[in-house]
Amino acid sequence: MTELEKGPRGLRRGRGARERILSASRQLFREQGINSTGMDQLCAVAGVSKRTLYQHFVSKDELIAEHLRRFDPEVLPEVFDRSDLTPREQMLAVFDIHSPLCPFIAAAVEIQDPRHPAREFARDYKTAFAARLTEAAREAGASDPEQLGEQLALLLDGASARGRVLDADSFATAGAIAAVLVDDAIPGGPATGGD
Repeated sequence: MTELEKGPRGLRRGRGARERILSASRQLFREQGINSTGMDQLCAVAGVSKRTLYQHFVSKDELIAEHLRRFDPEVLPEVFDRSDLTPREQMLAVFDIHSPLCPFIAAAVEIQDPRHPAREFARDYKTAFAARLTEAAREAGASDPEQLGEQLALLLDGASARGRVLDADSFATAGAIAAVLVDDAIPGGPATGGD
């Protein structure tokens, strides 16, 4: 059993400080952005002292990287690992799941240093995401799966960014466009009527 700690209000806290810090970072980074979230605020929301925060994360950069690392480590398994969906359905289902996309875009936009761990995680995630789309396109029989995978990734990122800027749901429109792209890329797909 770990030693108990005292939080900022003198409350006795046990295990779970790391998870509370990560939970606070998810909430605050989403609501106000990475750069606008201060360490004092993170401590207050997590209910930990600064000392405790820095025992778990030596810097805000490390916290940001861990936040992204945990966000969607398997690249949407709830879509791509489902055996009840055809590859075509998987490609279109990603437009029904919004939240895993914004944190990576936000981190890449807010953090200028291309070597920052958060930028590296964002880049790796986006590359892996496009690869999952490409693999689904290949399995669906797309004539150019790499192109279709990149088109869908770009369309999804655009919908995510537009929705974030305009505070509107752009995914329904993007999903309709994606269906046209998918149908046009798959020989004998619904758009061609199987001819």
